[in-house]
Amino acid sequence: MRKRNPLVVGLDVGTYKIGVIVAELTESGVEITGIGTAVSRGLKKGVVVNIDATVESIRRAVDEAELMAGCEIRSVTAGVAGCHLKGVNMHGVVAVKSREVGPGDVERVIDTARAIPLPADREVLHVLPQEFIVDDQDGIKEPVGMAGVRLEARVHIVTGSISTGQNLVKCCNRAGLHVRDVLGGPLAAAEAVLTPEERELGVALVDLGAGTTSVSVVHAGALRHTAVLPVGGGHVTNDLAAALRTPFGEAERLKQRHGSAVVQTASVEQTIEVAGLGGRSPYLLSRRALADVIEPRAEEMLLLVKREIERAGCDGLLTSGVVLTGGGATLAGLTELADHVFHVPVRLGVPLHLTGLVDAVASPMYSTAVGLVLHGLRQQSSGAARSGDGVRGQIGVVRQRMVEWLREFF
Repeated sequence: MRKRNPLVVGLDVGTYKIGVIVAELTESGVEITGIGTAVSRGLKKGVVVNIDATVESIRRAVDEAELMAGCEIRSVTAGVAGCHLKGVNMHGVVAVKSREVGPGDVERVIDTARAIPLPADREVLHVLPQEFIVDDQDGIKEPVGMAGVRLEARVHIVTGSISTGQNLVKCCNRAGLHVRDVLGGPLAAAEAVLTPEERELGVALVDLGAGTTSVSVVHAGALRHTAVLPVGGGHVTNDLAAALRTPFGEAERLKQRHGSAVVQTASVEQTIEVAGLGGRSPYLLSRRALADVIEPRAEEMLLLVKREIERAGCDGLLTSGVVLTGGGATLAGLTELADHVFHVPVRLGVPLHLTGLVDAVASPMYSTAVGLVLHGLRQQSSGAARSGDGVRGQIGVVRQRMVEWLREFF
């Protein structure tokens, strides 16, 4: 039976895991009512490589979420990921027609800024304003109503592969789902785990997935840089499988249960049993030996992230430090290792500002899915406002407050 309040569903299609989060807007805020997960089949580095396998994985995750939430899921807000996502900062300038900036002037200057040459196989996914400049006054967030003759806009544009997005939508449609909106994974994770203070002072969000790692730098409340690196937690697992001569699934289990990114914290005396390949007998291994394999690869991934931030010229913007999120961030000792690599404060990012099944989603692996839900709520509320239905009752007041809160992010 459908819930009394409209539901919003976030679908995170990852390399190792399909995550589905069902939420509704109640008087107490955003309430998580259902969660579904399934092992991801048919994806590589966040990109669909087998449609049939991906469709089946999506169906399993959706079925689990429907059972928990007691509802039927028909539409979702989907997250798109992969190394094809690229971010670029652009600048646009227009003349103000009536010497007072109006909504039309803002639309024209953003259209000017987004007019970048793109190959035929790429498209603009998001245009995120950073700041506006009216005549010589910069740092303006809302220019409408200001007097001036020249309006400039600095924006961050996220582009992606057309075919990748189409394949994701096709998989959802074949699974019986309508895709209401598609949001870049890095943006979704940022909506879920970053605080307003971090956004204002400057922070780097590092989303460690299985096949890719996304880097987002936010400063002065705006996105300054976005990049996706072709490394992730799966590379650590591959190293373990090769070094220990054990099946990939066993290597992943060992990494999650006994692994550590810091060798010094791993015990030499404590031993674990490792399954052999091809029916060979299992053998014992110390946790220190396991960490000896994990630490170099984990440090290499973090160093790649650091170099990307430095290459973009954003290393001086990280007053609030670095936030690690994503399934790969759950590796024991990774936060301590990141402290050593970045030389700034580092924390683990989990979804914020939620009620309901909070404990169930209080993990970095659900950050993107929760961010998709928050984005879907914002889109739904904005659509209701534009439709002229009005805001009635206490639920309407809460919804309007949530819209205003969500608008602070992007």
